[in-house]
Amino acid sequence: MSGPRFAIVGAGAIGAYLGACLARGGADVTLIARGAHLAALRARGVTVRSERGDFTAHPAATDEIEACAEADVVVLGLKAYSLPELAPRIGAVLGPDACVLSTQNGVPWWFFQSFGGALAGTVVESVDPGGAITRSLPPARTLGAITYPATEIVEPGVIRHIEGTRFQLGEPDGTKSERIQAISAAMAAGGLKAPVDTAIRNQLWLKLIGNVAFNTATALTGATLGQLGTRPEMVDLLRTVMQECVEIGATLGIEIPVSVERRLAAGIEVGDHRTSMLQDLLAQKPLETGCLTGAVVEIADLVGVEAPATRALHACVVLLDDVRRAD
Repeated sequence: MSGPRFAIVGAGAIGAYLGACLARGGADVTLIARGAHLAALRARGVTVRSERGDFTAHPAATDEIEACAEADVVVLGLKAYSLPELAPRIGAVLGPDACVLSTQNGVPWWFFQSFGGALAGTVVESVDPGGAITRSLPPARTLGAITYPATEIVEPGVIRHIEGTRFQLGEPDGTKSERIQAISAAMAAGGLKAPVDTAIRNQLWLKLIGNVAFNTATALTGATLGQLGTRPEMVDLLRTVMQECVEIGATLGIEIPVSVERRLAAGIEVGDHRTSMLQDLLAQKPLETGCLTGAVVEIADLVGVEAPATRALHACVVLLDDVRRAD
């Protein structure tokens, strides 16, 4: 694959930032968005405000899923809970050689594909109810991406880039395929770090343990990442949740590449940033509980790990979402 064409479905804070960077590097990019954000993208392009330098890019923008038919790489920038409904529509228009790059938070639907062992092929119901995504997006078409940039939409068409430029890429089967290397090259041309990892689940789990702890805690308290570090009791809780998640991952043969203490400190050091879950709460959007605490609790049940602190956080954040929706 040379010079892949990209379609980014769900071009929100991360998706629009990625699309702007790809377009800046010369890639053919189409952003798929809705509402006032789409209108701004069409009229003025994507403006990125960043300490690394502000810039504006002008990728194509539409609200039509059918635009995916022209893409070599369909990037899923959607929230995880949107995929079961949209995956059949995306799968129906994929070109014969197109691939899907998932960038969702938490445990992805493809987690146990190409996994090996007793859990090979297991469907994580918290993420993929009834296997709807798996049926629509074939395993051979699926690639993983772990997103590290912190971004926010400050107004339609305008993205605040807070920190981070890395998108960790990987094939679920651990190979360094031609397609994953072509995607990496296109991202690098746009100023991003896009290393290809042959053990993508290790990196995925490293990000997951932070998201499970930080996202839920910020949604429950309204705190920024930096504010979480101001209470020793909260730091202790976050550490315990991370350690439980590490224990669950270890039963699957997953080894995180840095210590819990370093992961904990790195999150708090981000400072004045609202996590994606807190942003969703404040915007009165559904919370991504299924792919985070929900999936971790489900996997804990599969492997026989208790994880009481993680289960408690899950119960609290699910109830928060239920009560907020009812109101």
